[in-house]
Amino acid sequence: MKIPAHAPLHLLHQVAVGTLATHCRDPQGFPYPSVLPFAPDGRHRPMLLVSGLAEHTRNLHADPRAGFLVAHAPDGDVLGGPRVTLIGTFERIEPEQAVVKRYLRYHPDAERYLALGDFAFWTMQVDRLRYIGGFGAMGWLDAEDLDPLAPLAPDDEAQLVQHFNDHSRRPATLELAGIDRYGVDLKIKGARTRFMFDAPKTDQETLHAALEDCIERHIR
Repeated sequence: MKIPAHAPLHLLHQVAVGTLATHCRDPQGFPYPSVLPFAPDGRHRPMLLVSGLAEHTRNLHADPRAGFLVAHAPDGDVLGGPRVTLIGTFERIEPEQAVVKRYLRYHPDAERYLALGDFAFWTMQVDRLRYIGGFGAMGWLDAEDLDPLAPLAPDDEAQLVQHFNDHSRRPATLELAGIDRYGVDLKIKGARTRFMFDAPKTDQETLHAALEDCIERHIR
C-alpha cells in the first residue's frame, strides 16, 4: 500500500521516546532493545544522547546497524495507533552549538547529562522505514521518500525560534521545541504536541507566517 510520507514524518515529531534495537555483542548477534528519549534532527531522523558506558552504545561501536521504533498510543491502544520502524546505521556527531540547543529544547533535563562529559550525540542514517497507521494502512518507504526538501539551515531555525520566544502574544505555557518545513513541535504545559502545516513551507517568509498562525491559534 502506498503510504503518504507526511504520516511517518509527523509521527517522528510527536513522540519523545523510542525503542533502539542494536546487535548484542555477548551473546553475539541477538537483538538488544533499549528505550531511549530522542529528538528529531533537521532531517527528521532520530538523534540520541547516550552514555559511553551504556550497553547499546558499546553495541553501536561494534556494529552501527540498528532499528528504531516509534509508536504513538496516548489512549493505550498500541495496535490501533500509528508506529514506524526505521532501519539504518547510527553515527556519532559532534556536539555543535546548534545540535545541543535543539536537543535541549526537546529534553531540557538532559543538560545534567551533558555536564557529566560521558554522553555523546548519535544520529541515525535511515535506509528504509515501515509505517503502520492502523489496520490495512501499512507499507515501506525509502529514506529519500520521507522528505525531498532541503532542511532548514540552523541560522534560519534559530531566527524563527527567537521570534517565537519574543512574541508578545505567546502564552507562557506554550514552548517551541523545533520547527521544520512541515510543522512545529510544541510543548503545552510541558506536554509534547505537533502543529502540522496545511502544506510544506519552502522559504523563510512562509515559515514565518505559519509560525504566526500557530501562535494565534493557541491564543484562542
